[in-house]
Amino acid sequence: MRRTTKGLCRRRWSWMEASRNRERPPGHRVPRETPRLLRQATVLLLPVLLSGCGLVVLFPAGDVAWRERNLLVISTVLMLLIIVPVIALTLTFARRYRETNPDAYYDPEFHHSTQLEVVIWTAPLMIIIALGAITWLNTHVLDPYRTLTEHGEKAPAGATRPPLNVEVVALDWKWLFFYPDEGVATVNDLAAPLGVPISFRITSANLMNSFFVPALAGQIYAMAGMITPLHAIVEQPGTYTGFSANYTGAGFSRMNFTFRALSPQDFDAWIAKAKASGQTLDRAAYLKLQEPSQDVPATYYGSYEKGLFDRIANLCVRPGSMCLDEVRAIDAKGGAGIDSQGNVARLEYDNLRLQAGEPGAGRTTPAPPLSERGTKSEQEPGSPAPRAGEPTTQVPGGQMPGMNMAPGQPPPPSGPPRSGGQQGMPGQ
Repeated sequence: MRRTTKGLCRRRWSWMEASRNRERPPGHRVPRETPRLLRQATVLLLPVLLSGCGLVVLFPAGDVAWRERNLLVISTVLMLLIIVPVIALTLTFARRYRETNPDAYYDPEFHHSTQLEVVIWTAPLMIIIALGAITWLNTHVLDPYRTLTEHGEKAPAGATRPPLNVEVVALDWKWLFFYPDEGVATVNDLAAPLGVPISFRITSANLMNSFFVPALAGQIYAMAGMITPLHAIVEQPGTYTGFSANYTGAGFSRMNFTFRALSPQDFDAWIAKAKASGQTLDRAAYLKLQEPSQDVPATYYGSYEKGLFDRIANLCVRPGSMCLDEVRAIDAKGGAGIDSQGNVARLEYDNLRLQAGEPGAGRTTPAPPLSERGTKSEQEPGSPAPRAGEPTTQVPGGQMPGMNMAPGQPPPPSGPPRSGGQQGMPGQ
């Protein structure tokens, strides 16, 4: 069998040589091999091209980031145990059994090998089990909702400072930081003392965003109306970069901030610098800061209005708007029925441009002014008409009931009241 196979290969080799030596047609060009100098230059240029890539993810400054880095390295090595042999064998088989190799052994009767099947299936299965177990355990250990004590992190010897509390707000396109224990606020400048656990509370003023300091911990999403916790610690001094890891529009690429890992003495001096700014962040100043802007320099506020972060998280900074806590209280009681018409104006959160008669950035059709908005059937052509016997909710002027009403003012009569709604509403 082996001799027959070799004879077939040699005859095929002779035929290939004869066909290769045939006279080529006029104008035929033999493809040239890539010059060796060009290949060497390409290899030498790779370090230069990759020099702009930062390695902070592989060499972070905090314990949580180090554990995440270790998980990344272990997962990569485990996957390479399969990827590297597969690529090597692919190249080896392609070279050994190439068409021009007359010595390659070919067995046309081969169809099964138990030893090969065992290797092919057992090795990936064991790696998948190991990779799944390691990932599952570390995912729970590094849960951002867990404190560093639950992570297994021990406080540094001689540490006397309490954990640092920081409240984070994602704006368009900048970051706002509150220090509730110190009573200061900053824009695009974050600092923390070395060896002190940091407890973040993260939210967004409007769009879904992502808070990411690679040297400190993994990225975590910031969402409007929600508060997401994150726990971390920094152990190496330095100045690092934080940024948004979720696309949010035109200023996304410049939505960066500075993270400073300072000694306790330098951190106290940094807090004193912020307090010496003399600026106060109240609701009026925040509403102006909330307007979209790019490349905002670091700004410091020596004080800020009490409860401002909670109002931002509850979407009720603007006077007259209803807080989400109040909405949840109404929902917990089963709703307010027809009486909730008086809360329409208080529930319009993302209306900065809408109130000025300008369409929002994400709208595909122009937004009508408030005075021109009528019933749903008028706003949306083709929507179903009211059912027979059901009163409409249109009032003179084309406005919705309660649009310009003060909280607590009863809506105008629009037919018989519906049953099943509660008549009392908290906060009115």
